[in-house]
Amino acid sequence: MIHFAWPWFLLALPLPLLVRYGLSEVSSESGAALKVPFLQDFNVLQADARIQVRAGLFWLAFLAWCLLVAAATRPQWLGEPIEQAVSGRDLMLAVDVSGSMDVQDFVIDDYRVDRLTAVKKVASEFIARRVGDRIGLILFGTTPYLQAPLTFDRQTVIRLLNEAFIGITDDDPATSIGDAIGLAVKKLKNHPADSRVLILLTDGANTAGAVDPLQAAELAAQFKLKIYTIGIGADEMIVRDFFGARRVNPSRDLDEKTLKAIAAKTGGRYFRARDSQEMAQIYHILDQLEPVETDQVYFRPRSELFYWPLSLALLFATIVVVARART
Repeated sequence: MIHFAWPWFLLALPLPLLVRYGLSEVSSESGAALKVPFLQDFNVLQADARIQVRAGLFWLAFLAWCLLVAAATRPQWLGEPIEQAVSGRDLMLAVDVSGSMDVQDFVIDDYRVDRLTAVKKVASEFIARRVGDRIGLILFGTTPYLQAPLTFDRQTVIRLLNEAFIGITDDDPATSIGDAIGLAVKKLKNHPADSRVLILLTDGANTAGAVDPLQAAELAAQFKLKIYTIGIGADEMIVRDFFGARRVNPSRDLDEKTLKAIAAKTGGRYFRARDSQEMAQIYHILDQLEPVETDQVYFRPRSELFYWPLSLALLFATIVVVARART
């Protein structure tokens, strides 16, 4: 559709008509000392021709004026509305990819899967719901690695998460929770203080890295980074070996005390995910604790059209000037 940015310029349209018909015309005729009767007919014919030419030039000039006024109103062509990303939270996910995430103590669609596969499924659905948030992804084992910087492109983050595998950062099965928090602080500290969120998911304890997790949590608290920690892993599972079936606790290495302290220091919460249902429920709770922006922002592309009437106005004005000069 066509939109006029400055429509009040249309009030100037009748200005030439007011000047022409509102003001008295000054006669250019002067009294002649000697009148020749037989030349009067020729003078009448010439006067009629000049009047017709001047009338035509006037209306052409008036058309040029209308086009000039139309250009001054700044006509624009508005395209279809395009939904824009709403600036919400800067949300970083830190996912443990150490060797212990290979334990198959989760069930998805009646199939037993490892912990990382379960995280991929549930976290991908969570990321897809975070419309308006900038999402980033950190993978950590012995060393943390920024897999995806903060971005509105949720599909890319989901794809990079699904491409992760055990040992993608290193072959050592250790876990560096403190370093992962430190990396998140580094990437989020320059962003708005009221929107920094880290969701840290691990199944073990801090066994590597240069930074103690609680010291990293204190640093995060100084930069107002809220951390939600998730301890993943079943409480028990049946293992069959040469001696038969026996029950074991696959989460015996999970340091819940430290994860709870990290969350408490930063104003977040600690969650325990023993199966896929609990993990999905945790991410729905996170949606409630950190709700997405509900307002939608739209952008309509604008194309300027003023140069079309302006070009025609200049063309007609040139014709009027040249014609007046020749008459």
